Amino acid sequence: MVTSCNNNAVETDHTIPEQEKQLRDLISQYPDSLLLKENLIQYFRENSNYGQAITETANTLKKDSLNDRFLDIKATLHFENGDTINAIKAFEKAISINPQPEYIISLGSLYAQTKNPMALAMADALSQAPAANTQKQALFIKGLYFSYTGDKIKAITFFDSCLKMDYRNVLAYREKAICLYDLNKYAMALDVLEKAVAVQNTFDEGYYWMGRCYEKLDKRKEAIDNYQLALQIDPNYVEAKDALGRLGIK
Repeated sequence: MVTSCNNNAVETDHTIPEQEKQLRDLISQYPDSLLLKENLIQYFRENSNYGQAITETANTLKKDSLNDRFLDIKATLHFENGDTINAIKAFEKAISINPQPEYIISLGSLYAQTKNPMALAMADALSQAPAANTQKQALFIKGLYFSYTGDKIKAITFFDSCLKMDYRNVLAYREKAICLYDLNKYAMALDVLEKAVAVQNTFDEGYYWMGRCYEKLDKRKEAIDNYQLALQIDPNYVEAKDALGRLGIK
């Protein structure tokens, strides 16, 4: 994923990192290459420079405001940067131009997380397009919506339906476990998370939530072990680091 740049505004001096300079030089040689512009955006994204990544994306969209791919990129960048409102706006515009299923899935998930009932409309749209093979995503979005709006029991039914269609869906396991956790059913949540990490043993969020459950069950050692497993998989997992710090582990 990635974007564009305003070549005329860039000065190639020694303060620019070499990789960025190389990318910008290539774009100067091939100014019509959207792939090169995407590579530049990805460079900024991988370095957590979301401000510049979004700026480069906006520069491309100034020249081609109907480019749905770059609107999708812009939405994703805003979401990863914690700006849900602008992420939703960009996804909405992308869908108005080209209603691709992947855009609808992304927007539906964001609607669900912001408790917007339009999430259900997005899910229904996915369900009514069998050729797109997005029924399980529709179920997941509905589960997400009911979870965020507080109906945990109903949410679980949708996550269960989703898992019947695809037992490897670790996100459905995670969300079901979170619902059970919120219902104070920690042992049941652990059972769900055990299935998730059995399906994908590198699922860092699965181990993190297992740690949360073990904490609630007053099993400090098991909690620490699982937080540490999450950090082994993702050394930048902030929540796992905070949890260990809370337990006195540096």
